[in-house]
Amino acid sequence: MQDPLPHFDALILAGGRSSRLGGVPKQHLLFRGATLLERSLDAASGARRTVVVGPDPGRLPETVLSCREQPEFSGPAAAIAAGLEVLSRGGGEAQYTLVLACDMPLVADAVVRLSSALPAEPADGPGKPDVVMAATDDGTPHGRAQPLAGFYRTAGLKNAVQDLAARGALINGSVRSLLASLDVQLVTVPAAATADVDTWDDAAALGIAAGHQDDDQGRRSRSQLGRQFMKSQEETLEEWCRSLLQAYELEDVQVDVNAILSLAGVAAHSVVRPAAPLTTFIAGYAAGLASGAGRATDAASMDSALAVARSLAADYDAEAAGTPGE
Repeated sequence: MQDPLPHFDALILAGGRSSRLGGVPKQHLLFRGATLLERSLDAASGARRTVVVGPDPGRLPETVLSCREQPEFSGPAAAIAAGLEVLSRGGGEAQYTLVLACDMPLVADAVVRLSSALPAEPADGPGKPDVVMAATDDGTPHGRAQPLAGFYRTAGLKNAVQDLAARGALINGSVRSLLASLDVQLVTVPAAATADVDTWDDAAALGIAAGHQDDDQGRRSRSQLGRQFMKSQEETLEEWCRSLLQAYELEDVQVDVNAILSLAGVAAHSVVRPAAPLTTFIAGYAAGLASGAGRATDAASMDSALAVARSLAADYDAEAAGTPGE
């Protein structure tokens, strides 16, 4: 029987801006009495060495390293490169590097399933995958892949980082861009295992509190603060949207703010983060052209434009991940 704890290092990404959480650091959110970062560290507890990439990780176990991507907030590919560099300084190299985002509170279940699916040594033998990655069943033939929950063959991941850097695409690069040259094996895990926290709605659905106080009263107060902030953010966006519509004399146009923000999130995750504003701008421009030409109503034009962008992002995501048959 294969050892359930293979020889691996761990790299935990905790360096995003948390823009849809109003800048509240995801790693400090509370779930069942522990921060999301603590739960990620626990999920990676079998690692030989672990590095956390991100700002102000707080108090870490003595054996856990930390660093920042350069420049700061330059995306997950740059963060992975920074983490690999720190791990390489310790001497020796684990066959695999477990890459985890810090915002999946139940990812430990996925890690167990992934570790049991790792091929027998040698890791780089003929036909062996470069990545053993979590995927959830979303009704598509191969499921929804989660590249920030996977065991990467360390040598292959380093090569992918070097290739991306040589093309000048490491800064603001996505994890999907690293996968272009890697052979991926998907392992189906429960949807909850890779459920992540991008918005306060996500946090509320998972029962996550906004803070890291240890007492129940502190948790409740910070959870209430999170709900109040979410309301304030929604109101601010609605007010800003109305101001923009008035400035452009478009008061009669109905804008689904949540749908547009959702599209921005899809583009950021599936392509690269700067694709979010670019995608929403082009989709809005296309909707305006269609509506102005009388081909459809404003609402129908916008729905159609958003659907096209979502479909393209999904196709790009699948192609970048090297999903078989896509």
